[in-house]
Amino acid sequence: MAEDWKPTISRCCVLSLLMLKSCWLLGSASQKPTTLVDSQHPTQEYAHSVRLDGDIILGGLFPVHARGERGVPCGELKKEKGIHRLEAMLFAIDLINKDPDLLPNVTLGARILDTCSRDTYALEQSLTFVQALIERDGSDVRCANGEPAIFAKPDKVVGVIGASASSVSIMVANILRLFKIPQISYASTAPELSDNTRYDFFSRVVPPDSYQAQAMLDVVTAMGWNYVSTLASEGNYGESGVEAFVQISREFGGVCIAQSLKIPREPRPGEFDKIVLRLLETSNARAVIMFANEDDIRRILHAAKHNNLTGHFLWVGSDSWGSKISPVVQQEQVAEGAITILPKRTSVDAFDRYFKSRSLSNNRRNVWFAEFWEENFGCKLGMHGKRPGSPKKCTGLEKVGRDSNYEQEGKVQFVMDAVYAMAHALHHMHHELCAGQPGLCPQMANIDGKELLAHIRAVNFNGSAGTPVTFNENGDAPGRYDIFQYQINNMSTAEYKVIGHWTNQLHLNMYIQTATLTVSLSLSASVSLGMLYMPKVYIIIFHPEQNVPKRKRSFKAIVTAATMTTKLSQLAAERPNGEVKTELCEGVEASVPPTKTTYISYTNHAM
Repeated sequence: MAEDWKPTISRCCVLSLLMLKSCWLLGSASQKPTTLVDSQHPTQEYAHSVRLDGDIILGGLFPVHARGERGVPCGELKKEKGIHRLEAMLFAIDLINKDPDLLPNVTLGARILDTCSRDTYALEQSLTFVQALIERDGSDVRCANGEPAIFAKPDKVVGVIGASASSVSIMVANILRLFKIPQISYASTAPELSDNTRYDFFSRVVPPDSYQAQAMLDVVTAMGWNYVSTLASEGNYGESGVEAFVQISREFGGVCIAQSLKIPREPRPGEFDKIVLRLLETSNARAVIMFANEDDIRRILHAAKHNNLTGHFLWVGSDSWGSKISPVVQQEQVAEGAITILPKRTSVDAFDRYFKSRSLSNNRRNVWFAEFWEENFGCKLGMHGKRPGSPKKCTGLEKVGRDSNYEQEGKVQFVMDAVYAMAHALHHMHHELCAGQPGLCPQMANIDGKELLAHIRAVNFNGSAGTPVTFNENGDAPGRYDIFQYQINNMSTAEYKVIGHWTNQLHLNMYIQTATLTVSLSLSASVSLGMLYMPKVYIIIFHPEQNVPKRKRSFKAIVTAATMTTKLSQLAAERPNGEVKTELCEGVEASVPPTKTTYISYTNHAM
C-alpha cells in the first residue's frame, strides 16, 4: 500500500546516504565474523540479504517480513508472500543457469533484499543496488570513530525484480531511474506506475488496476447494479483503484457512486463499525466496490457481522481479496456471494517439487530459511532460535508438505515470469552485442540500462502459465483476469468458484450465486442479453431524446485520470474517513435486489 509522501531524490542525497552506510559497515566489521561453510552463504556484511555470485547480477526485493511496530522496521516473517516469492526467484535463476539455450555460458547471480513491507525501509535497502554506479571520493569522509570510510567493492546490479507493494515499487523506482536500472515488478498494480514519464524504467508482469477497474465495472453492469458505494484502504493501491473505477463509471454512465469511503492507515478502535454504519446510510447502495488490503477486508467483514448486517452488502473485491482464505475465515456467512477478481494465473508444479525438497542442509543460501523453518514447523533451532518460547526442538528432518500445510503462494508464477523476462532481454542483448560469442563479451562488461530496457519492452515468450509475457509502451502486462464468487453449497461448505473471466471483455460461464432472483433459472445467451439491454431498447423507442451516445475513452485516458489528483481525493481530505458524496446520483432510482439467495446461470456469453 502506498504512502502519500513522494520524495524527490538526487544523486547527491544518495551519495551522502551511502557514506553513512559505509561507516556503519565499518563498525560492523569490527565485530567477530561468522564462519560459514557454504560459498554461497552470505558473509557478515551480507547478513541482511541473499547473495549469489554470477556473471550478471539481478537485484530482488521481497516482503520477507511484515512492517514492524513501535519504531521497529521489521515485524514477523511472511512465509508465503515473503519466502515463497523469494524462493521462486532463486528457482527461476537455477532453471535459467541450467538452460543451454538461454544465456548460454552466462551465469545469473542475485542480490536479494528484504523490504519489510515498508517503502522507506525498502528505499534504504535499495541503495545497495546503486553503489557500484556512483563515483565516490571518500577522502574527506570520516566515521564516528574518526576512521576513514572503507568502501567494499559492491555488486553491480543490472536490473531489479520487485517490489511487491505499489508504494514500495514507487519509492524504489524513483531512485533506480536516476541510475537507469530497469525494474520488473511481480505484484505492483497501482495505475500511477503506468506513467512512463515518471516511472520510465519500471515494468510489470501483472496488469495495472486500470484494467481491473474496467473488469469490476463490467461485473457490476452485468449484475444490473446501478447504485454502488466504494471502499478503499488509505494509500496508493486502494485510492488509485477506486479513482480508476469512479472515472470509468462516469465515462461509461449507467452506474452511480452513492459514496466513497476510505479506511485510515492507522484505524482507531471502533473505526470499522463506523465505516459499515456509514455505508448503511445509503441503504439502497448495497453493492460495495472494495480496493482494500487483506487485513482491512477481514475487519470490514467482521464489522458487518458484528452489526447484524450479514446478507445486506453485495461485496465486489479487487485482487487483494482474490481467492484468499484469511479474510473470510469464521466470517463465511457475511462474505457469501462476494464477487472477486484475480489476475489469471496457474500453479507451477515444478516449483512445488522444488520447494518441498528444500531443507536446512541444502538451502543455506537463503539467510531467512532457518527462521521460516521454525515458523513453519513450530519448533526452535538451538539456543539462538527465533522462537525462544517454543518447547519443541527442530530435528532438521521435518519436511515441507508432509509435516506442515503447504499451498503455493499466488504470485509465484509472476515472480518467475519477471525473472525470465529479464533473462530473455539479456539474451537478446547478448545475441546483438556479442554475435554468438560464448560468455560475456567486452561490449556487455558494462550493460547500458536504457538499452536493456528497450530489450525488456520487446520480449515476447510463453511464461510459466503458458500465456504470453509481453509489455506495452508503458511497461504494463495485458489484462487477463479470473472472476470468482465465494459460495456456500447445500452441505454448508464455503469455497471460491470461478464464474468467468475477463480479457478486454467479460465472459460469465458458470452459476452465479445472486440475490436478485427468488427462483433458480437457466437463461440462454439471447434471453440474458435481452434482459440486460431491454432498458436501452425502451429508451430508444419511448424516450429517444435520452439516447445520447457516450464519449468513448482510451486506456491512456483511464491511466491519466487514475494518476491525477481528482475531485474524489480532494474531498477525501475534507470529510471523515475520506467520505465523498457524488452529485451524479441524486434522484437515482436504485436497482435493489431482494435478500433471498439463489443461483442464475449465464450460458457462456460475453458481456
